[in-house]
Amino acid sequence: MSLKDSIDLTRLPGHIAIIMDGNGRWAKERGKNRLFGHTNGVRAVREASESCAELGVKYLTLYAFSTENWNRPMLEVTGLMDLLLRTIMAEVKTLQDNNIRLRTIGDIDALPGNTARELRKAMDATAGNTRMDLILALNYSGKADIVHAVQRIAQDVKDGKLAPDDITDDMVNGHLFTAGIPDPELMVRTSGEQRISNFLLWQLAYTEFYFTEKFWPDFDREELYQAILTYQARERRFGKTTEQIQKGE
Repeated sequence: MSLKDSIDLTRLPGHIAIIMDGNGRWAKERGKNRLFGHTNGVRAVREASESCAELGVKYLTLYAFSTENWNRPMLEVTGLMDLLLRTIMAEVKTLQDNNIRLRTIGDIDALPGNTARELRKAMDATAGNTRMDLILALNYSGKADIVHAVQRIAQDVKDGKLAPDDITDDMVNGHLFTAGIPDPELMVRTSGEQRISNFLLWQLAYTEFYFTEKFWPDFDREELYQAILTYQARERRFGKTTEQIQKGE
């Protein structure tokens, strides 16, 4: 019996975010280089995407490459960009077949030209798909996301279009890379690390966290189902008391 059978489909997290961690350590355990781990992590991306779409999750955000990742050895960075390019080109048909829309957050203009072009082509090709949004965080930084939003709002204040007292949470939300996308309700991180590593700093304010010891290449459907079941077992209060939640206040 699969854990999937225990999931309450009426209480799914609408948006799941995943920090895909542990590719390098997974490869090292097998006497391989880090790129071997990244290559094998593609299968887990496919499993997570297809599983979320099948369940009815509407948004899945994957932390694919942070701004800090540029500091890794050049051979690994070059290999990652090549892997990303090949994966995008190979997976567009799968996205189309599964009615999944591809989106990105982050500064993709700083990616290699051919990678950025293929990304945009894939996003254009899948723009009409409606089953689920697959969002890749590429060259992404949570701090830079907030700074970018603040800069745009500050410019509106400077131009006299906006008064400082008019700035609200919703306004900041509307200037982030994730504008129009609901905040994640569940964040998963693999490999046993328990930190968010500059990922969606604003958006994770009331997100439930699930940490697993599994390295990303070993992350499968059953582990995803376990994360969702753990989420469903929690009481989400948003600052209220249990009694208020029970009364429907």
